[in-house]
Amino acid sequence: MSDTPLSQGDSRREAADAPRRIAVFGETLDSLTGWLQARGHKRFRAGQILEWIYRHGAESFEDMTNLPKRTRAELADWLDLFESQVVARSEARDGTIKLLLRWGDATTTECVLIPDGARRTACISTQVGCPVGCVFCASGLDGLQRNLTTAEIVEQAVRISRLCRPERLTNVVFMGLGEPLANYASTVGAVRTINAEWGPHVAARKITVSTVGLPKQMRRLAGEGLQITLALSLHAPTEELRQRLIPWAERITLDELVSAARFYFDSTGREVTLEYILLGGVNDEPSHARELAGLAKQMRCNVNLIPYNPVPSLPYVRPSEESQQAFLHGLRAQGINAHLRHSRGLEVDAACGQLRRRRQTVEVKGEK
Repeated sequence: MSDTPLSQGDSRREAADAPRRIAVFGETLDSLTGWLQARGHKRFRAGQILEWIYRHGAESFEDMTNLPKRTRAELADWLDLFESQVVARSEARDGTIKLLLRWGDATTTECVLIPDGARRTACISTQVGCPVGCVFCASGLDGLQRNLTTAEIVEQAVRISRLCRPERLTNVVFMGLGEPLANYASTVGAVRTINAEWGPHVAARKITVSTVGLPKQMRRLAGEGLQITLALSLHAPTEELRQRLIPWAERITLDELVSAARFYFDSTGREVTLEYILLGGVNDEPSHARELAGLAKQMRCNVNLIPYNPVPSLPYVRPSEESQQAFLHGLRAQGINAHLRHSRGLEVDAACGQLRRRRQTVEVKGEK
């Protein structure tokens, strides 16, 4: 597997003994066209293949009935469509569906469909596990195992898009397992494919990349020419509290994050979203709302408040409804554009990493 398009070359794929199989979801229209032409196929075949995959929901090359049989057989010998298996599926009463995917190396990741009226959002992962280690989150309890490739990230969006049929996927958020900007090249490659006319074709302004705050990568993303939304996972309005909640915050100051967020807006014209998980008795006091408002006023942003989804084995709790509303009104009283996110899929472990964690716990217990 590789997140590098074929057109850039890879001498390993020409090994005579065991040709490396190629993940189609990791390829662009140009790279797939080049690969096909090098093997004597007409250039328009690439567009046909991608249309079958992204528009018609083909599950195999045999489904691509306007391709010659010989071509379909050759494609099946060289190319992979889906590299994962769905090993668990949970569905909530509100329509939220979470899938647990197992990859070829036996690692697992999650992706989620979140329906909300006319909006159908895919929440996808960028890493197996997470290196950040936020103390309230299930994603990083077992650390980071590896990065996902562009193909593996795109595959999640495709799987969720097929759950939406006959409707279309409207939004994609990179808010699942992992820190997207710590897997920069694969994340940006996946964004471009998901946005492409020949791909799932989700509008750039409907794609959100969430980061715990890597200033250098935030500035780099601002120069990619993508009109996507950048979401900054803040979760605390002071240095001391943020360092308690997010270990990586020890090396990145709030001033650096504010500066990078301002740079992102100045470069793209896109407001940054500040994500703030409300933890009962930890960061949900009126004083925290005032301090958060002070930070928000330093940049062009909106604030997305997220009531905590409790994780078994962790000591954090969800604030009361009264506390959530008081925090929201405290921000709005300061002139901040703030919203309180309605929690979805609570009964299916919809928070990042919970289904994966529960599955791993069951499997470990079964081995004893």
